[in-house]
Amino acid sequence: MKEIRMLSVTPILGYGFPEASLEAGMLLKPHAIGADGGSTDPGPFYLGDGKAFCSRMAMKRDLRLMLIAGLKADVPVIVSTSGGAGGEPHLQMMSELVHEIANEENLTFKLALIHSEQDPTFIKKRVSEGRVRAASKQPALTNSAIEAAVRIVGLMGPEPYIRALDEGAQVILAGRSTDPAPWAAVAIRGGIPPAQAWYSGKMLECGSEPAVPKKEGCLLARVTPSYVELEPTNSVQKCTVLSVANFALHENPSPIHHLEPGGMLDTENCKFEQVTERVVRVSGMIWKPSDVYTIKIEGVRRTGYKAITICATRDPVLIRGIAVYLKNAQDIIAEKTTAFGVKNSEYQLSIRSYGRDGVMGNREPLQDQVPHEMCFVAEVIAKTQDEANAVMGIVRLTLLHSDFPGRLCKEGNMAIPFSPSDIELGAAYEFNVYHIVEADDPYGLFPIEYQIVGEKR
Repeated sequence: MKEIRMLSVTPILGYGFPEASLEAGMLLKPHAIGADGGSTDPGPFYLGDGKAFCSRMAMKRDLRLMLIAGLKADVPVIVSTSGGAGGEPHLQMMSELVHEIANEENLTFKLALIHSEQDPTFIKKRVSEGRVRAASKQPALTNSAIEAAVRIVGLMGPEPYIRALDEGAQVILAGRSTDPAPWAAVAIRGGIPPAQAWYSGKMLECGSEPAVPKKEGCLLARVTPSYVELEPTNSVQKCTVLSVANFALHENPSPIHHLEPGGMLDTENCKFEQVTERVVRVSGMIWKPSDVYTIKIEGVRRTGYKAITICATRDPVLIRGIAVYLKNAQDIIAEKTTAFGVKNSEYQLSIRSYGRDGVMGNREPLQDQVPHEMCFVAEVIAKTQDEANAVMGIVRLTLLHSDFPGRLCKEGNMAIPFSPSDIELGAAYEFNVYHIVEADDPYGLFPIEYQIVGEKR
Protein backbone atom coordinates (compact mmCIF):
# COMPACT_ATOMS: atom_id res chain seq x y z
CA MET A 1 0.00 0.00 0.00
CA LYS A 2 1.26 3.48 -0.88
CA GLU A 3 2.39 5.48 2.17
CA ILE A 4 3.42 9.15 2.31
CA ARG A 5 5.25 10.32 5.42
CA MET A 6 5.37 13.99 6.40
CA LEU A 7 7.08 15.68 9.36
CA SER A 8 5.69 18.86 10.92
CA VAL A 9 8.36 20.45 13.08
CA THR A 10 6.46 23.17 14.99
CA PRO A 11 3.03 24.83 15.26
CA ILE A 12 4.43 28.14 13.92
CA LEU A 13 7.91 28.79 12.59
CA GLY A 14 9.79 30.50 15.39
CA TYR A 15 8.06 28.69 18.25
CA GLY A 16 11.04 26.33 18.42
CA PHE A 17 11.41 22.56 18.67
CA PRO A 18 14.01 20.22 20.20
CA GLU A 19 16.73 19.29 17.72
CA ALA A 20 16.45 15.73 19.00
CA SER A 21 12.80 15.62 17.86
CA LEU A 22 13.78 16.72 14.38
CA GLU A 23 16.58 14.16 14.26
CA ALA A 24 14.23 11.39 15.42
CA GLY A 25 11.71 12.45 12.80
CA MET A 26 14.28 12.37 10.01
CA LEU A 27 15.17 8.79 10.95
CA LEU A 28 11.60 7.88 9.99
CA LYS A 29 12.40 9.00 6.41
CA PRO A 30 9.70 11.60 5.73
CA HIS A 31 8.93 12.59 2.16
CA ALA A 32 8.66 16.26 3.20
CA ILE A 33 9.23 18.43 6.26
CA GLY A 34 7.56 21.73 6.97
CA ALA A 35 5.99 24.26 9.28
CA ASP A 36 3.09 26.63 9.23
CA GLY A 37 4.33 30.20 9.52
CA GLY A 38 1.31 31.98 10.93
CA SER A 39 -2.36 32.44 11.56
CA THR A 40 -5.04 35.06 12.12
CA ASP A 41 -4.98 34.10 15.82
CA PRO A 42 -2.56 36.97 16.71
CA GLY A 43 -5.02 39.47 15.21
CA PRO A 44 -4.89 41.94 12.31
CA PHE A 45 -1.75 43.93 13.27
CA TYR A 46 0.84 41.72 11.58
CA LEU A 47 -0.94 41.67 8.24
CA GLY A 48 -1.46 45.42 8.33
CA ASP A 49 2.00 46.45 9.51
CA GLY A 50 3.90 43.86 7.48
CA LYS A 51 5.80 42.71 10.57
CA ALA A 52 6.55 39.15 11.62
CA PHE A 53 4.65 37.47 14.42
CA CYS A 54 7.74 35.66 15.75
CA SER A 55 11.20 37.13 16.19
CA ARG A 56 13.62 37.03 13.29
CA MET A 57 16.17 35.25 15.49
CA ALA A 58 13.73 32.49 16.44
CA MET A 59 12.52 31.95 12.87
CA LYS A 60 16.07 31.81 11.56
CA ARG A 61 17.00 29.20 14.14
CA ASP A 62 14.08 26.95 13.20
CA LEU A 63 14.53 27.48 9.48
CA ARG A 64 18.26 26.72 9.59
CA LEU A 65 17.65 23.32 11.17
CA MET A 66 14.88 22.53 8.69
CA LEU A 67 16.94 23.48 5.65
CA ILE A 68 19.98 21.51 6.72
CA ALA A 69 17.92 18.41 7.55
CA GLY A 70 15.72 18.56 4.45
CA LEU A 71 18.46 19.18 1.93
CA LYS A 72 20.66 16.49 3.47
CA ALA A 73 17.81 13.99 3.11
CA ASP A 74 16.84 15.35 -0.33
CA VAL A 75 13.23 16.04 0.68
CA PRO A 76 11.34 19.31 0.15
CA VAL A 77 11.18 21.91 2.92
CA ILE A 78 7.95 23.92 3.05
CA VAL A 79 6.91 26.98 5.06
CA SER A 80 3.36 28.28 4.64
CA THR A 81 1.87 31.64 5.67
CA SER A 82 5.37 33.07 5.82
CA GLY A 83 6.19 35.57 8.53
CA GLY A 84 2.94 35.11 10.41
CA ALA A 85 0.49 36.72 7.97
CA GLY A 86 1.64 35.76 4.47
CA GLY A 87 1.71 39.22 2.91
CA GLU A 88 4.39 40.34 0.49
CA PRO A 89 6.61 41.94 3.19
CA HIS A 90 6.47 38.67 5.15
CA LEU A 91 7.36 36.57 2.12
CA GLN A 92 10.32 38.80 1.23
CA MET A 93 11.57 38.72 4.82
CA MET A 94 11.52 34.92 4.79
CA SER A 95 13.32 34.91 1.45
CA GLU A 96 16.07 37.07 2.96
CA LEU A 97 16.39 34.62 5.85
CA VAL A 98 16.71 31.68 3.47
CA HIS A 99 19.41 33.43 1.46
CA GLU A 100 21.32 34.32 4.65
CA ILE A 101 21.22 30.75 5.91
CA ALA A 102 22.22 29.35 2.53
CA ASN A 103 25.22 31.68 2.43
CA GLU A 104 26.27 30.82 5.99
CA GLU A 105 25.83 27.06 5.50
CA ASN A 106 27.07 26.90 1.87
CA LEU A 107 23.74 25.50 0.60
CA THR A 108 22.47 25.45 -2.98
CA PHE A 109 18.87 24.69 -3.96
CA LYS A 110 15.89 25.74 -6.06
CA LEU A 111 13.58 28.05 -4.11
CA ALA A 112 9.93 28.73 -4.91
CA LEU A 113 8.20 31.86 -3.60
CA ILE A 114 4.41 31.58 -3.88
CA HIS A 115 2.82 35.02 -3.65
CA SER A 116 -0.61 35.48 -2.07
CA GLU A 117 -1.16 39.25 -1.87
CA GLN A 118 -4.18 40.19 -3.97
CA ASP A 119 -4.80 42.95 -6.51
CA PRO A 120 -7.66 45.19 -5.23
CA THR A 121 -8.79 45.78 -8.83
CA PHE A 122 -9.36 42.05 -9.27
CA ILE A 123 -11.35 41.84 -6.03
CA LYS A 124 -13.52 44.80 -7.10
CA LYS A 125 -14.20 43.07 -10.41
CA ARG A 126 -15.29 39.91 -8.61
CA VAL A 127 -17.59 41.99 -6.39
CA SER A 128 -19.20 43.60 -9.44
CA GLU A 129 -19.73 40.14 -10.94
CA GLY A 130 -21.48 38.91 -7.80
CA ARG A 131 -18.74 36.34 -7.19
CA VAL A 132 -17.81 37.35 -3.62
CA ARG A 133 -19.69 36.39 -0.47
CA ALA A 134 -19.13 37.09 3.19
CA ALA A 135 -17.47 34.60 5.49
CA SER A 136 -18.89 34.21 8.97
CA LYS A 137 -21.11 37.21 9.86
CA GLN A 138 -19.27 39.85 7.86
CA PRO A 139 -21.20 42.44 5.83
CA ALA A 140 -21.16 42.30 2.05
CA LEU A 141 -17.85 43.45 0.58
CA THR A 142 -17.83 46.94 -0.95
CA ASN A 143 -15.38 48.89 -3.09
CA SER A 144 -14.83 51.33 -0.22
CA ALA A 145 -13.85 48.48 2.10
CA ILE A 146 -11.43 47.14 -0.51
CA GLU A 147 -9.89 50.60 -0.97
CA ALA A 148 -9.54 51.05 2.80
CA ALA A 149 -7.65 47.78 3.19
CA VAL A 150 -3.92 48.21 3.72
CA ARG A 151 -3.26 44.69 2.46
CA ILE A 152 -5.39 41.77 1.19
CA VAL A 153 -4.18 38.19 0.98
CA GLY A 154 -5.76 35.05 -0.41
CA LEU A 155 -5.59 31.67 1.32
CA MET A 156 -4.17 29.27 -1.26
CA GLY A 157 -5.04 25.62 -1.50
CA PRO A 158 -2.67 22.74 -2.32
CA GLU A 159 -2.46 23.27 -6.09
CA PRO A 160 0.25 26.00 -6.15
CA TYR A 161 2.41 23.83 -3.87
CA ILE A 162 1.96 20.85 -6.18
CA ARG A 163 2.97 22.96 -9.17
CA ALA A 164 6.09 24.22 -7.37
CA LEU A 165 7.09 20.68 -6.43
CA ASP A 166 6.43 19.44 -9.97
CA GLU A 167 8.73 22.18 -11.26
CA GLY A 168 11.59 21.06 -9.04
CA ALA A 169 11.41 23.34 -6.01
CA GLN A 170 13.41 21.95 -3.10
CA VAL A 171 12.40 24.75 -0.71
CA ILE A 172 8.99 26.45 -0.82
CA LEU A 173 8.12 29.69 0.96
CA ALA A 174 4.47 30.53 0.54
CA GLY A 175 2.27 33.46 1.38
CA ARG A 176 -1.05 33.01 3.13
CA SER A 177 -2.43 29.46 2.93
CA THR A 178 -5.12 27.46 4.55
CA ASP A 179 -3.23 25.67 7.30
CA PRO A 180 -3.57 22.10 5.96
CA ALA A 181 -2.89 23.02 2.30
CA PRO A 182 0.88 22.32 2.03
CA TRP A 183 0.54 18.93 3.68
CA ALA A 184 -2.47 18.03 1.55
CA ALA A 185 -0.38 19.01 -1.49
CA VAL A 186 2.46 16.60 -0.69
CA ALA A 187 0.05 13.75 0.00
CA ILE A 188 -2.16 14.33 -3.07
CA ARG A 189 0.91 14.63 -5.28
CA GLY A 190 2.05 11.29 -3.86
CA GLY A 191 -1.16 9.58 -4.94
CA ILE A 192 -3.17 9.83 -1.71
CA PRO A 193 -6.92 10.53 -2.02
CA PRO A 194 -8.02 14.04 -0.99
CA ALA A 195 -9.87 12.89 2.14
CA GLN A 196 -6.82 11.33 3.80
CA ALA A 197 -4.54 14.05 2.40
CA TRP A 198 -6.59 16.91 3.85
CA TYR A 199 -7.04 15.13 7.17
CA SER A 200 -3.29 14.66 7.51
CA GLY A 201 -2.89 18.39 6.90
CA LYS A 202 -5.42 19.14 9.58
CA MET A 203 -3.35 17.12 12.03
CA LEU A 204 0.07 18.43 10.95
CA GLU A 205 -0.72 22.14 10.89
CA CYS A 206 0.18 22.66 14.55
CA GLY A 207 3.25 20.48 15.03
CA SER A 208 2.90 18.06 17.91
CA GLU A 209 -0.23 19.67 19.37
CA PRO A 210 -2.26 16.46 18.79
CA ALA A 211 0.07 14.74 21.29
CA VAL A 212 0.32 14.79 25.09
CA PRO A 213 1.78 16.13 27.27
CA LYS A 214 1.89 19.60 25.73
CA LYS A 215 5.56 20.01 24.83
CA GLU A 216 7.44 21.42 21.89
CA GLY A 217 8.13 18.62 19.43
CA CYS A 218 7.56 17.33 15.93
CA LEU A 219 4.76 15.16 14.54
CA LEU A 220 5.02 12.51 11.84
CA ALA A 221 2.00 11.55 9.76
CA ARG A 222 1.90 8.30 7.79
CA VAL A 223 -0.80 8.72 5.17
CA THR A 224 -2.28 5.94 3.07
CA PRO A 225 -5.40 5.72 0.87
CA SER A 226 -7.23 4.23 3.86
CA TYR A 227 -6.02 6.02 7.00
CA VAL A 228 -3.75 8.55 8.68
CA GLU A 229 -1.36 7.51 11.46
CA LEU A 230 0.11 10.09 13.84
CA GLU A 231 3.28 9.72 15.89
CA PRO A 232 5.13 12.42 17.88
CA THR A 233 8.93 12.32 17.67
CA ASN A 234 9.58 13.89 21.07
CA SER A 235 10.21 10.80 23.19
CA VAL A 236 8.21 12.14 26.14
CA GLN A 237 5.05 12.61 24.06
CA LYS A 238 2.41 10.23 22.78
CA CYS A 239 -0.72 10.46 20.67
CA THR A 240 -3.85 9.10 22.28
CA VAL A 241 -7.32 8.62 20.86
CA LEU A 242 -8.54 11.44 23.10
CA SER A 243 -5.72 13.88 22.28
CA VAL A 244 -6.09 13.36 18.51
CA ALA A 245 -9.90 13.47 18.51
CA ASN A 246 -9.80 16.60 20.65
CA PHE A 247 -7.38 18.36 18.31
CA ALA A 248 -9.54 17.48 15.30
CA LEU A 249 -12.31 19.73 16.64
CA HIS A 250 -10.43 23.01 16.69
CA GLU A 251 -10.55 26.24 14.62
CA ASN A 252 -13.65 25.63 12.53
CA PRO A 253 -17.27 26.81 12.72
CA SER A 254 -18.24 23.14 12.55
CA PRO A 255 -16.29 20.52 14.49
CA ILE A 256 -16.86 17.90 11.78
CA HIS A 257 -17.22 19.80 8.49
CA HIS A 258 -14.05 21.61 7.42
CA LEU A 259 -14.38 23.90 4.39
CA GLU A 260 -11.30 24.18 2.21
CA PRO A 261 -10.55 25.43 -1.31
CA GLY A 262 -12.25 23.02 -3.67
CA GLY A 263 -14.42 21.16 -1.20
CA MET A 264 -15.25 20.04 2.32
CA LEU A 265 -13.58 17.52 4.60
CA ASP A 266 -16.29 15.54 6.41
CA THR A 267 -15.01 13.93 9.63
CA GLU A 268 -18.36 12.90 11.11
CA ASN A 269 -17.70 9.16 10.75
CA CYS A 270 -14.02 9.13 11.64
CA LYS A 271 -12.75 6.13 13.60
CA PHE A 272 -9.84 6.53 16.05
CA GLU A 273 -7.67 3.55 16.99
CA GLN A 274 -4.75 3.29 19.40
CA VAL A 275 -2.22 1.36 17.28
CA THR A 276 0.62 1.50 19.81
CA GLU A 277 1.11 3.40 23.06
CA ARG A 278 2.30 6.42 21.05
CA VAL A 279 0.56 6.04 17.65
CA VAL A 280 -3.08 6.71 16.70
CA ARG A 281 -4.73 5.72 13.42
CA VAL A 282 -7.68 7.70 12.01
CA SER A 283 -9.93 6.45 9.19
CA GLY A 284 -13.38 7.12 7.82
CA MET A 285 -12.88 10.69 6.60
CA ILE A 286 -14.67 11.80 3.42
CA TRP A 287 -13.85 14.54 0.88
CA LYS A 288 -16.79 16.23 -0.83
CA PRO A 289 -15.72 18.35 -3.83
CA SER A 290 -17.47 21.66 -4.39
CA ASP A 291 -18.99 22.77 -7.69
CA VAL A 292 -17.13 26.09 -7.65
CA TYR A 293 -13.50 26.61 -6.58
CA THR A 294 -13.35 29.36 -3.97
CA ILE A 295 -10.63 31.18 -2.06
CA LYS A 296 -10.96 32.96 1.25
CA ILE A 297 -9.48 36.47 1.32
CA GLU A 298 -8.35 38.44 4.37
CA GLY A 299 -7.70 42.18 4.53
CA VAL A 300 -7.19 44.79 7.23
CA ARG A 301 -7.72 48.52 7.49
CA ARG A 302 -5.95 50.97 9.78
CA THR A 303 -8.22 52.28 12.55
CA GLY A 304 -5.76 54.74 14.11
CA TYR A 305 -2.90 54.59 16.56
CA LYS A 306 -2.89 52.87 19.91
CA ALA A 307 -1.55 53.34 23.44
CA ILE A 308 -2.18 51.25 26.54
CA THR A 309 -1.51 51.34 30.25
CA ILE A 310 -1.69 48.55 32.82
CA CYS A 311 -2.52 49.09 36.48
CA ALA A 312 -3.88 47.08 39.39
CA THR A 313 -5.50 47.48 42.79
CA ARG A 314 -5.97 45.48 45.96
CA ASP A 315 -8.06 48.12 47.73
CA PRO A 316 -11.19 46.26 48.96
CA VAL A 317 -13.27 49.45 49.14
CA LEU A 318 -12.45 50.39 45.55
CA ILE A 319 -13.06 46.84 44.32
CA ARG A 320 -16.49 46.63 45.98
CA GLY A 321 -17.61 49.73 44.09
CA ILE A 322 -15.65 49.12 40.90
CA ALA A 323 -18.58 49.46 38.47
CA VAL A 324 -19.48 52.92 39.72
CA TYR A 325 -15.82 53.91 39.95
CA LEU A 326 -15.10 53.02 36.32
CA LYS A 327 -18.25 54.79 35.10
CA ASN A 328 -17.28 57.96 37.01
CA ALA A 329 -13.69 57.70 35.76
CA GLN A 330 -14.85 57.54 32.15
CA ASP A 331 -17.05 60.61 32.66
CA ILE A 332 -14.08 62.50 34.10
CA ILE A 333 -11.84 61.37 31.21
CA ALA A 334 -14.41 62.59 28.65
CA GLU A 335 -14.57 65.99 30.34
CA LYS A 336 -10.78 66.34 30.60
CA THR A 337 -10.06 65.32 27.02
CA THR A 338 -12.63 67.78 25.68
CA ALA A 339 -10.95 70.57 27.64
CA PHE A 340 -7.61 69.32 26.37
CA GLY A 341 -8.77 69.76 22.80
CA VAL A 342 -9.51 66.17 21.78
CA LYS A 343 -13.19 65.50 21.07
CA ASN A 344 -14.69 62.33 22.53
CA SER A 345 -15.65 61.24 19.00
CA GLU A 346 -11.99 61.36 17.93
CA TYR A 347 -10.80 58.46 20.06
CA GLN A 348 -11.91 55.07 21.37
CA LEU A 349 -11.38 54.09 25.01
CA SER A 350 -11.76 50.65 26.51
CA ILE A 351 -10.88 49.50 30.02
CA ARG A 352 -10.69 45.75 30.56
CA SER A 353 -11.22 44.70 34.17
CA TYR A 354 -9.37 41.47 34.89
CA GLY A 355 -10.68 39.76 37.99
CA ARG A 356 -14.21 40.85 37.11
CA ASP A 357 -15.02 40.38 33.39
CA GLY A 358 -11.79 41.09 31.51
CA VAL A 359 -11.88 37.83 29.56
CA MET A 360 -15.59 37.39 28.75
CA GLY A 361 -16.95 40.94 29.05
CA ASN A 362 -20.74 41.10 29.18
CA ARG A 363 -20.94 37.31 28.87
CA GLU A 364 -19.20 36.78 32.22
CA PRO A 365 -21.69 34.97 34.52
CA LEU A 366 -19.80 35.77 37.76
CA GLN A 367 -19.52 39.56 37.57
CA ASP A 368 -21.03 40.03 41.02
CA GLN A 369 -18.28 38.10 42.80
CA VAL A 370 -15.81 40.32 44.68
CA PRO A 371 -12.15 39.45 43.93
CA HIS A 372 -9.32 40.32 46.32
CA GLU A 373 -7.37 42.11 43.59
CA MET A 374 -8.02 43.43 40.08
CA CYS A 375 -5.96 44.42 37.06
CA PHE A 376 -7.00 46.97 34.45
CA VAL A 377 -5.77 47.32 30.88
CA ALA A 378 -6.77 50.66 29.40
CA GLU A 379 -6.55 51.07 25.63
CA VAL A 380 -6.89 54.24 23.57
CA ILE A 381 -7.10 54.38 19.76
CA ALA A 382 -6.90 57.83 18.17
CA LYS A 383 -6.16 59.43 14.80
CA THR A 384 -2.49 60.01 15.63
CA GLN A 385 -0.01 58.53 18.07
CA ASP A 386 0.34 61.92 19.81
CA GLU A 387 -3.40 62.09 20.41
CA ALA A 388 -3.50 58.49 21.66
CA ASN A 389 -0.62 59.25 24.05
CA ALA A 390 -2.26 62.44 25.29
CA VAL A 391 -5.58 60.75 26.00
CA MET A 392 -3.83 57.81 27.65
CA GLY A 393 -2.03 60.20 30.01
CA ILE A 394 -5.40 61.52 31.14
CA VAL A 395 -6.78 57.99 31.49
CA ARG A 396 -3.86 56.88 33.65
CA LEU A 397 -4.01 59.99 35.84
CA THR A 398 -7.76 59.61 36.34
CA LEU A 399 -7.56 55.93 37.30
CA LEU A 400 -4.67 56.65 39.63
CA HIS A 401 -6.09 59.60 41.58
CA SER A 402 -9.90 59.77 41.33
CA ASP A 403 -11.90 59.75 44.55
CA PHE A 404 -14.54 57.18 45.42
CA PRO A 405 -16.89 56.67 48.38
CA GLY A 406 -15.05 55.42 51.47
CA ARG A 407 -11.60 56.20 50.09
CA LEU A 408 -8.99 56.31 52.83
CA CYS A 409 -5.78 56.45 50.79
CA LYS A 410 -5.07 59.97 49.57
CA GLU A 411 -2.28 58.96 47.20
CA GLY A 412 -2.49 56.57 44.25
CA ASN A 413 -5.32 54.07 43.83
CA MET A 414 -3.35 51.84 41.53
CA ALA A 415 -0.10 49.89 41.40
CA ILE A 416 1.57 50.41 38.02
CA PRO A 417 3.98 47.57 37.14
CA PHE A 418 5.92 49.19 34.27
CA SER A 419 7.92 52.29 33.55
CA PRO A 420 7.12 53.86 31.15
CA SER A 421 3.58 53.51 32.40
CA ASP A 422 2.03 54.49 29.06
CA ILE A 423 3.00 52.16 26.22
CA GLU A 424 2.85 53.17 22.55
CA LEU A 425 1.68 50.32 20.32
CA GLY A 426 1.72 52.17 17.01
CA ALA A 427 -0.80 51.62 14.25
CA ALA A 428 -4.01 49.75 15.06
CA TYR A 429 -5.87 47.60 12.54
CA GLU A 430 -9.07 45.61 12.19
CA PHE A 431 -10.16 42.94 9.72
CA ASN A 432 -12.46 44.52 7.15
CA VAL A 433 -12.11 41.92 4.37
CA TYR A 434 -13.03 38.40 5.46
CA HIS A 435 -14.80 37.00 2.44
CA ILE A 436 -14.96 34.15 -0.07
CA VAL A 437 -14.12 34.84 -3.71
CA GLU A 438 -14.74 32.55 -6.66
CA ALA A 439 -11.54 31.69 -8.54
CA ASP A 440 -11.33 30.73 -12.21
CA ASP A 441 -8.63 28.20 -11.31
CA PRO A 442 -6.56 27.28 -8.23
CA TYR A 443 -3.41 28.97 -9.56
CA GLY A 444 -4.27 32.39 -10.98
CA LEU A 445 -4.28 34.25 -7.66
CA PHE A 446 -0.95 32.78 -6.54
CA PRO A 447 1.97 33.43 -8.93
CA ILE A 448 5.15 31.42 -8.33
CA GLU A 449 8.65 32.89 -8.54
CA TYR A 450 11.70 30.62 -8.74
CA GLN A 451 15.28 31.35 -7.65
CA ILE A 452 18.43 29.25 -7.63
CA VAL A 453 19.89 30.00 -4.22
CA GLY A 454 23.65 29.74 -3.89
CA GLU A 455 24.19 29.32 -7.64
CA LYS A 456 27.16 31.75 -7.81
CA ARG A 457 29.11 29.67 -5.30
